[in-house]
Amino acid sequence: MQSRKSSIGSLHERDARVIANIARLRFSPLCLVGGRGNHLIEEGGRSLLDLSASFGPAIAGYSHPAIIAAVTRACASMAGTGLLSHPNENAVALAEDLLRLTPGGGDRRVWFGHSGSDANDCALRVVQAATGRSRFISFIGSYHGNLSGSMSISGHPAMTHTLPRAGLVLLPYPDPYRCAFSADDVLRLLDFQFATSCPPHQVAAIFIEPLMADGGLIVPPPGFLLAIQQRCRRHGIQVIVDEVKVGLARSGAIHCFQHEGLEPDLIVFGKALGGGLPLSAVIGPKHIMDHAPAFALQTTAGNPIATAAGRAVLQIIADEGLVERANRVGGILAKGMRALGAKHSIVGEVRGRGLAVGVDLVTDRVTREAVPVMTTAKVIYRAYQLGAVFFYVGMRGNVLELTPPLTLSAAEAEEGIAIIDQSLADVSNGLVSDADVAPFMMW
Repeated sequence: MQSRKSSIGSLHERDARVIANIARLRFSPLCLVGGRGNHLIEEGGRSLLDLSASFGPAIAGYSHPAIIAAVTRACASMAGTGLLSHPNENAVALAEDLLRLTPGGGDRRVWFGHSGSDANDCALRVVQAATGRSRFISFIGSYHGNLSGSMSISGHPAMTHTLPRAGLVLLPYPDPYRCAFSADDVLRLLDFQFATSCPPHQVAAIFIEPLMADGGLIVPPPGFLLAIQQRCRRHGIQVIVDEVKVGLARSGAIHCFQHEGLEPDLIVFGKALGGGLPLSAVIGPKHIMDHAPAFALQTTAGNPIATAAGRAVLQIIADEGLVERANRVGGILAKGMRALGAKHSIVGEVRGRGLAVGVDLVTDRVTREAVPVMTTAKVIYRAYQLGAVFFYVGMRGNVLELTPPLTLSAAEAEEGIAIIDQSLADVSNGLVSDADVAPFMMW
């Protein structure tokens, strides 16, 4: 194997020859050969602290014994490949577990998919069909997925390669730090839309992120999302909450929407649900989810191996107290990041919930002008060199996104803080060049 590897190049070179660029989002030269606990192992054997959970799915880190055991059992006697033609124990049991774990009244059903993208796509299509309404509302800065439907109701600037769906209303998501639009401004705008160009009886649903993730880890102003929900209730508009990136204990509550007092009609799960395996879910009322047979078919959806991992994830959350841990360790991480503000003027604001922490980088704390994305990329690149992995988000690419595995220890949080401290200092001192990061200017 070694001779074959040396004859055809490094993992990075091999990847560049065969993996489509449209399927990549890379922020550093990191090439992986393994992972254990809260660390990733790169080619050559170096171990790096993971402060990203691979964009969120690795909720329990890597190679967690409970997930290994569950997947091994499922592989040893594989109960088919999905729910398309036969039920299987793991999928049905996971659906039962999710319904018990998730607030909601009435008769509800669960749909399984492979990613948040397909789950939001399913929710979009089935709600439109069941309600007979064709219009939707979402927010500027939102990201709901990368299928044609879920892209069409996303509002992130990185998605402008795909036009919004016809009739979509995109509202500003109020950012308390920059205050371009207050919560009252947005509510007045929605009321104006309803009274003029968007009659509410045409609107099937609103897609809500209870913590805007890729838009910059923005925490909504208190009461804002509840006021949105109340308006939608008056007009029979379904409330769809996207918990893909911030749900399942990450925010310091089992569901992030609980911080906002929301009572969603449909809830979308992804990323963390599979613990690193491809798995997503939609929970919604029976009259919508059972609108028509064979409506949202995927051959391997409800796969017994992926759903075995999902069952293990829910058990790990309970057994290891990951809700409390997200609050406690997330508090350490956020406090440490705020303390760095005393040393580094580039740190404008630290925000988030639990173990979803955003560090807003600015050129000036008075004007709150965002740093160029090149600067953010340098911080991430230097952190990679120093031994930590994380990414950036935000509509201007200036927010460090810290979404580590929920199994992160207090000591590992402190280690991450120290690495980011050094990274900020080294970037300020010019130790990372534009040429170093040019190949990794993503999103």
